[in-house]
Amino acid sequence: MTWLADHLPILPVLLPAATAIALLILGDHGGDAHGSHGHHKLLWARRIALASTLLFLLVCVRLAADAAGGEIRAYRVGDWPAPYGIVLVVDRLGALMLTLTAVVALPVLWYASGGWDAHGRHFHALFQFQLMGLAGAFVTGDLFNLFVFFEVLLIASYVLMTHGQGRERFRAGLHYVVLNLTASALFLVGVALLYAKTGTLNLADLALRVPMVAAPESALVQAAGLVLLVVFGFKAALLPLAMWLPATYASASAPVAALFAIMTKVGVYAIVRVHGVVFGAEAGDSALTVQPLLLPLALATSVVGVFGALAAHTLSRLVAWLTVASVGTVMAALGLFSAPAWSAALYYMANSTLVVAGLFLLAELVAAQRGDAADRLEPASPVSQPALLGLLMLLAAASAAALPPLPGFIGKLMILEASSAHAWQVAVWIVVLGVGFLTLVGLARAGSVLFWHMRPELPPCGDAGASPKLVGATLALLGATVAMSVFAAPLQRYTDAAALQLADRAAYARAVLGEGVTDTTRPYRFERREGAATEAPK
Repeated sequence: MTWLADHLPILPVLLPAATAIALLILGDHGGDAHGSHGHHKLLWARRIALASTLLFLLVCVRLAADAAGGEIRAYRVGDWPAPYGIVLVVDRLGALMLTLTAVVALPVLWYASGGWDAHGRHFHALFQFQLMGLAGAFVTGDLFNLFVFFEVLLIASYVLMTHGQGRERFRAGLHYVVLNLTASALFLVGVALLYAKTGTLNLADLALRVPMVAAPESALVQAAGLVLLVVFGFKAALLPLAMWLPATYASASAPVAALFAIMTKVGVYAIVRVHGVVFGAEAGDSALTVQPLLLPLALATSVVGVFGALAAHTLSRLVAWLTVASVGTVMAALGLFSAPAWSAALYYMANSTLVVAGLFLLAELVAAQRGDAADRLEPASPVSQPALLGLLMLLAAASAAALPPLPGFIGKLMILEASSAHAWQVAVWIVVLGVGFLTLVGLARAGSVLFWHMRPELPPCGDAGASPKLVGATLALLGATVAMSVFAAPLQRYTDAAALQLADRAAYARAVLGEGVTDTTRPYRFERREGAATEAPK
């Protein structure tokens, strides 16, 4: 058991990778699985994938429990010392993102097993590769491997995006692929510029070396930071790079769109790690490189997102635009560059991810019971489960609009409190409160059309989508937001501690690079002496 505990940080990466390989060997043929033999293979693929994802959740919860005590676990692959070898790092933030990924993935996979996985080939293997890429991005300790894991999750998402086929999916998928390939090329440019001036890509090492680069050489480092902001802003759907998301997410199948709800958070996470820590307040001449840009862009993203939701003609596109609005709110909190604001961002991000994922599943449940009208916001035949689906819609709308006592309200209240005395306080209050009100208006309008504006001459379309498996998965995601309210105090303490830990660059450097490393903004050489770490100026 001690051996397993020592290797626990790499399991979130290895487990889905091994599962995906096993599923490819098994031959999960999905839509091509004709006859009893093919159906039997698909059933086994579902069982293996669900068991693996459940185990993935348990591993992530264990890592989060360990990280809650403040321990930063560094796993050196091949026992090569950092910064020369590959290192995986699990701190409070990484463990939180892993757990959030698992909490979203398990209900989504359960939902997909209700029939969506049979619409195309190798759904479960691709799903596991997606989990591998997400987990790797959240635990990697260096920028180059962040790029590698970005590519793993993106390659899987390219195929999942078009899963089930359809002209609209192929069209949106083509745009998605081209734009992401462009962003990947820019990622390499930013990484190359940063490496040229610092000689390292290890995040802990970068946090120590970037402050040592003084002007005028720091201009190149700042340029690298701005290029990386473009890349991460595209991944996170930050304005003006957010216009690809609504069409892409609205075109994807419901379980794929729900899983994609966590993908934008990879960009958010990368901005926290790189621009919040490496280019943070103690980065010397490169300190807070993106601060003048991040907050105004985030507020604009939130405003554009909510207006896009108000103009949407389908429920799925409305939810996609709300994804953009929620990212803007999270990024606005990050743009305040303070520990309380970062804590608020993490808390609100967890809630918004669960709500958006649940809404994507709910949109398909409603569409399946409205016949040819699907999820278009127009009068149609009545749904067969108006009470159940209506209550789920009400719960999701209340949480997305930040009504008390749901966690959306708690998260936004934390953001408003954190903006006190900030130069942009008035703008933050206006946008955060205004976006919440308009979100409620948009979802109320959608709910009234879907559940009240009926065409009585049309008969009900039956109970399609009323499967307990599909409803249960949707309820699990939306119910998780209620659980966040019940456990609001311990969750807030966790996000508070995670934000403070992010600011402790010295502790992160010691955990990753060794006890002989210290945190400084001046040029130092590090000497390791028996019993204690000391530092001596050059």
